[in-house]
Amino acid sequence: MKYGIIGAGAMGYRYGIMLQQNANVQVDFIETWQPNVEKVRAQGGVQVARDHENRQLVPINIYYPEDYQGHPDVWIIFKKQMQLADELKRDAPLFHDDQYVFSAMNGMGHFEKIAQYFAADHIIGGTAMIATVLNGPGKVDFMGAVGSEAMHMSKYAGPIDATTKAVMADFKAADLNPIWSDNFMGMCLSKVVFNAVTNSLCTMFELQMGQFIEYPGVKDMATQLFNEAYDACERAGIKLIESRQAAVDSVATVSRAYKYHYPSMYQDFANGRPTEVDYINGYIAKLGREHDYVCRVHEFVTHEVHLAEMMRQYKTV
Repeated sequence: MKYGIIGAGAMGYRYGIMLQQNANVQVDFIETWQPNVEKVRAQGGVQVARDHENRQLVPINIYYPEDYQGHPDVWIIFKKQMQLADELKRDAPLFHDDQYVFSAMNGMGHFEKIAQYFAADHIIGGTAMIATVLNGPGKVDFMGAVGSEAMHMSKYAGPIDATTKAVMADFKAADLNPIWSDNFMGMCLSKVVFNAVTNSLCTMFELQMGQFIEYPGVKDMATQLFNEAYDACERAGIKLIESRQAAVDSVATVSRAYKYHYPSMYQDFANGRPTEVDYINGYIAKLGREHDYVCRVHEFVTHEVHLAEMMRQYKTV
């Protein structure tokens, strides 16, 4: 299989480079951020480290959408939710009816946009418990020990087919450790409700995950947020793939495994970019209200993150 990565950011680099190096498949990167493209071309690839160590230059093929002439079997999309609609519009001339698409973006809302360009049964959804940091143009840091990658996959519509099985096989060969699920929405929301705890709270208090888990009240905070999210999902008829207790326990497990990691929402916040909180806590709150249930804590957290964003203008150096 040949892959095209749309979005050469932290996770785009992670998936593309692991596929290229471990599964020995052809990977092309499509990027619209000019400093990133030009840096990669100037240095002859991407500088890749793992947990801040053993940085090496990995050669890759990178293109602007308008310059790309290839025809991958599968597109892999990793963009910020707020940027996706414009990205897909710009990339539309590259899409063809025979192609599949995979995405494991944070938050919810991207599959509806992707479905405007691809047949529903050609869309593969995913979630990734994989921490990665983009240190700057052409420079990425894979967080976590080798083999710690964990992800789920599911079809957006229709049964699993030969192409989807081939993608899963390539992901396994790449050491991304995919797990199949027949519960698309339950899979997606399980990651959203996890991020609604760790990403949002770490961002508000500007914490690494290891610092966050040191607070003895984290379990109580997580339980309150998870209970609201699970209640909203149950009212919507969505069964999450993890139990409530497993979700609570995962906060400690993952936070300790990635103790030096700042979640992606914080990375956006720290760099002055809008966060995806509306697509995470905000999505859970919206889902609840659509089913006559008010997620008061998620609504409050959404406002708090936006307040923290606004307050950046008053910070002094």
